[in-house]
Amino acid sequence: MDKKCISHQYGTQRVRHCIPARRVGTRYTAKMRWFVTGAMGLSTLLYPLVVFFGSHYFEPWKIAALLIVLLLVRLAASYSLKHWSTPLLIAGIGYCLFAMWSNQLGTLLFYPLLVNALMLLIFGWSLYSPPSLIERVARLQHPDLPPEGVIYTRRVTQVWCGFFIINGILAAVTALWASLEVWSLYNGLIAYVLMGTLFAAEYIVRMRTQKHVR
Repeated sequence: MDKKCISHQYGTQRVRHCIPARRVGTRYTAKMRWFVTGAMGLSTLLYPLVVFFGSHYFEPWKIAALLIVLLLVRLAASYSLKHWSTPLLIAGIGYCLFAMWSNQLGTLLFYPLLVNALMLLIFGWSLYSPPSLIERVARLQHPDLPPEGVIYTRRVTQVWCGFFIINGILAAVTALWASLEVWSLYNGLIAYVLMGTLFAAEYIVRMRTQKHVR
């Protein structure tokens, strides 16, 4: 596949960033990536509700088995597109296998903490191995990202790392000391309201400060 490669300097490290040339089917691939991302977000959003209502009718291992099936479907689509969420899905499947083995409801409650920890790892690692994850996403629409855009996307990546730390701590607190109802409310609603607020705030800041996206 033809690629357009651009070199960038990150301190003393020089990184060569390659972007596939546009071809027939690129738009389809982009839509599939959005589908995988959307499916991943939706299933993660529904997870607390599945645990909350499922715990009234099924044993924990059956809920974990259902989650493994859903994660395998997402993994198949993610792997075919080489999506960044593939390691996250593999870890999720591994954890659900452990939840099946333990057959304890409490084990299922720590899944949101695992998701936040892995997201922190993925975002944080990209800061030490540039380009940052947000920069890679931005270059899908703006291949010739200016230097100020590189700095901005790195700062946004750092902000998301902070969010995953705070959200992970709160997820752990609700898993350890809160009732199932409070755990479901926070991890199934409040956390996503906070995430949506951060998305909206970042968009407003981006439109006001980044000339190349106007």
